[in-house]
Amino acid sequence: MTKILMYSVRDDEMAAIKAWAAKNEVQVDTNDLEFHPDTAALAKGYDGLVIQQRSAIGDDPTVYQQLAAAGLKQITSRTAGVDTIDIPAAKAAGLTVTNVPAYSPNSVAEMAVTQTMRLIRNLELFDQRINQQDFRWAGLQAREIRSLTVGVIGAGRIGGTVARLFHGLGAKVIAYDVVRHPELTDVLTYVDTKEDLLKQADVVTLHVDLNETSKALIDAAALRLMKPDAFIINASRGPVIVTSALVAALKAGQLAGAALDTVEGEAALFNQNHQGEPLQDPLIAQLMQMPNVIITPHVGFYTNLAVKNMVDISLDDVLTILHGGQTEHAI
Repeated sequence: MTKILMYSVRDDEMAAIKAWAAKNEVQVDTNDLEFHPDTAALAKGYDGLVIQQRSAIGDDPTVYQQLAAAGLKQITSRTAGVDTIDIPAAKAAGLTVTNVPAYSPNSVAEMAVTQTMRLIRNLELFDQRINQQDFRWAGLQAREIRSLTVGVIGAGRIGGTVARLFHGLGAKVIAYDVVRHPELTDVLTYVDTKEDLLKQADVVTLHVDLNETSKALIDAAALRLMKPDAFIINASRGPVIVTSALVAALKAGQLAGAALDTVEGEAALFNQNHQGEPLQDPLIAQLMQMPNVIITPHVGFYTNLAVKNMVDISLDDVLTILHGGQTEHAI
């Protein structure tokens, strides 16, 4: 029987994994460990490998050669991002790398809309007042979506869905992307530069892949271009925003607020319980103390449909490769 090993499996994934395994008559074993050189030996004896993790596999390229020597043909990430994998090293070892680029664009898109709604309605500020039994609403007048210009940076699968949702709510939507999609021109208007978008938008929402061109995409210079009453939403990857620059901009009143579902250095913090402990990252600690900042622990993807799709698509791809076929999700 074909055997597949899945790393970093959560309890909420198990129902989908068991259903897929029974349907396809494949043995799928799981663990709760991230895939690293010191855990790679666990994959020996398996036909397929699926991972999901926030931290990089490591700098040792021989780990991919070890997988190939053990008879593995692929390494599959059940996420959209593959920056944790050394793609050239994996390919040099003869491994096919796949991901799940569209497990549910709506899951992340709806998160971006939700966070925007919280910010423009000042809900996080009302929460703080009410927690102190202060029920006044003076000074917290909201803005309606239809009065706003929403700027989408990265209008791909997720960003395009974001654009359609905001357009449906009546917002004017503009977008900046190196690739322009004609099928989106009914809901958005492309601008020529990132700078143009930052100057015009009341809400800037980020939906780019993490690569060398997107790291530090939003730095101090970019934040200075934004309107002082504008908001920024990051539902992509943490390093897209320079955290120190964002903290400085918020302190200086250069923008009205931020909603961050992902931050630099999140691997040491997110999906962990740090109650009663001082936070080791001073920048994240400062953000958490700001009344106009919303932080969520990278849960934009975390919906019932998205979790099932991440499991099903990743395992389908493994089986396709093992049977000698090709998948459209190969990197």
